[in-house]
Amino acid sequence: MTSTTGPVAAERAYAYTKERILAGTLAGGDLVSEGVIGGELGISRTPVHEAFLRLDSEQLLTLVSRKGAIVRPMTPTEAADVLAMRHGVETAAAGQVFTAGGPAPEFADRLADNLRRQQGLVDDGDVDGFVEADDEFHATMVSASGNPIAADFYDRLRSRQQRLRNLLLRIDVANLAASYADHRVLAERLIAGDRAGFDQVLADHFGRYRGAI
Repeated sequence: MTSTTGPVAAERAYAYTKERILAGTLAGGDLVSEGVIGGELGISRTPVHEAFLRLDSEQLLTLVSRKGAIVRPMTPTEAADVLAMRHGVETAAAGQVFTAGGPAPEFADRLADNLRRQQGLVDDGDVDGFVEADDEFHATMVSASGNPIAADFYDRLRSRQQRLRNLLLRIDVANLAASYADHRVLAERLIAGDRAGFDQVLADHFGRYRGAI
């Protein structure tokens, strides 16, 4: 039987609410009720309140006395900061890949598999699927560096990255094809050892997002 109270229920409420915020189902400025979330999950309000406290500490919610919480909008400044940090981490990680003579075969294969999946998602106009594949693609490039610190930094940005991806990729479905095209060239230049070309495409890729903020 699924627990309706305690840590397990609080974790369910946390994961459920966070996923909706990151996906944009709960948009910036929306009022979120502890009672409504509890009702949707079939749990009491106490674990939902605990979940809201965690999300408030992560700056995804702002608690409102006796009402629940309000979803914090992602400001242009926060979006720009996320993109700047991503650019820095990915540029540094790619630099280590180039220094090592290119990605190991397993990472080249993973990038190729991911790009094939991206193509299908673009053809289907599947934004949710593409957001996940986009994250996997960039995470794979970072992991190819063999630098666990870079991978850790990337992972710490993941929640904000996913929220930003959902916001920007839903503005215009044509953004899916444009991002996919960038990814193909990034992979080609990473594997070919074209550092200058890679750096330029990566800068343009993030510039595309900055232009949509």
